Amino acid sequence: MNIIIAGAGKVGATVAEHLSDEGHSVTIVDISDSTLERLSNQLDVMCLKGNCASRDLLMEAGARECEVLIAATGSDEINLLCCHCAHRIGVPYTVARVRSAEYASDLDSLKRDLGITLLINPELAAAVEISRLLRFPSAANIDTFARGQVELISFHIQEADFLAGHSLASLSSKIQDLPVLFCAVERGSEVFIPNGNTVLAKDDRVYMAGTPNGVHQFFKLLGRHSHRIRNVFIIGGGRIAFYLLIQLERLGMSCKVVDKSEMRCRQLAEDFPHSLIIHGDGTDPELLTEERMAASDAFIALTDRDEDNLIISLYAHQAGVPKVVAKSNRQNYTSIAHSAGVESVVSPKLTTAGQILRLIRGLQNSKGSAMTALYRIAEGRAEAMEFVVAPTTQNLGIPLKDLKLRRGILIAVIVRGTKVIIPEGSTTLESGDNVIVVARDSGILDLNDIYADSFGAGG
Repeated sequence: MNIIIAGAGKVGATVAEHLSDEGHSVTIVDISDSTLERLSNQLDVMCLKGNCASRDLLMEAGARECEVLIAATGSDEINLLCCHCAHRIGVPYTVARVRSAEYASDLDSLKRDLGITLLINPELAAAVEISRLLRFPSAANIDTFARGQVELISFHIQEADFLAGHSLASLSSKIQDLPVLFCAVERGSEVFIPNGNTVLAKDDRVYMAGTPNGVHQFFKLLGRHSHRIRNVFIIGGGRIAFYLLIQLERLGMSCKVVDKSEMRCRQLAEDFPHSLIIHGDGTDPELLTEERMAASDAFIALTDRDEDNLIISLYAHQAGVPKVVAKSNRQNYTSIAHSAGVESVVSPKLTTAGQILRLIRGLQNSKGSAMTALYRIAEGRAEAMEFVVAPTTQNLGIPLKDLKLRRGILIAVIVRGTKVIIPEGSTTLESGDNVIVVARDSGILDLNDIYADSFGAGG
């Protein structure tokens, strides 16, 4: 596909890298010479300098032949104008990143009036993810499928866990009645799909899918049944904190927010009178001690600097705060945080990139099984996808035990109406099913791609 990306910041560059790797023809538009030169040297993309909201520049970038335009500059207004201009030129699909809270309540009208296909708010998406983690603190990460009927969670194997040192087949007596399935294992730099012979080891990061109640019961069995989070300590009062406070106050949680900007603190205090807003340096250990950070049930690091978030999250973890979440857009920091004990790392950049990639793959596969969800897991080395089975999907009604899937592919969960099915050998795929697939490699566009004869692949 021919794709124009307006804005080469964190989101734009990440999306460009993924789309280029998947074989798309990508043109990047930005006003920075140095940024364009760096991306031109790193990626197989075309680069063009100029104002992306200019009709003439969009025409020069190839808007007439473009199928998708993604506007991800630092300005909401430029992104909206760019998409509207592209829509008027005739670009079929447009995506705009819109971050301001002023637009959050009117997204449907904006899409309709400006001809925009998808509006993405990275900070709101990150706040939703963090709120989900606080509602279920035993999990390191949580992704949802089938309108919340299925959750994909990750957690680390601890030495005392009954899972450690045993094959999955030998655990069946303990977990056979739970609607859950182990989907992927991250061991050091290796990611693999487990089978019955897989022996889990201490420090493995395990990805498990199941119903919310099944996941809850599993962690209770594991001995990690957490108490409800009541007190949350937040460092950084930016957009993510704003959206997060809205959700946490609704959940009845007591929140403290520390921010360096007096003006920002005053604004947050006006917007959230039930939360305690503190003007100060959240990286100062004395302030954290004075404000009794260690007594909090959860600690969230949301400053603009990934390095600060990592350091103060480690400090909170060492201080014994039960649940610690750090924001980081640098993927290499995620592995550092995990190795140091901070399991929950949220990346607005990667969340946004995943939403855009789902749209692009769905457009490529408009006649096949619709992709309704896409999450990159295991630090981007695997993917979890949700498809709706179409009448054209191959092998309908055939037991899974009689099918040959590509290597590194797992059918994790099938949702049939309101029934959640953990697949067995006799399970079949039926038209209308929602199917969650976990793949070690990327590039799957359609449910038919999971079979061994797709792409000429071997099993």
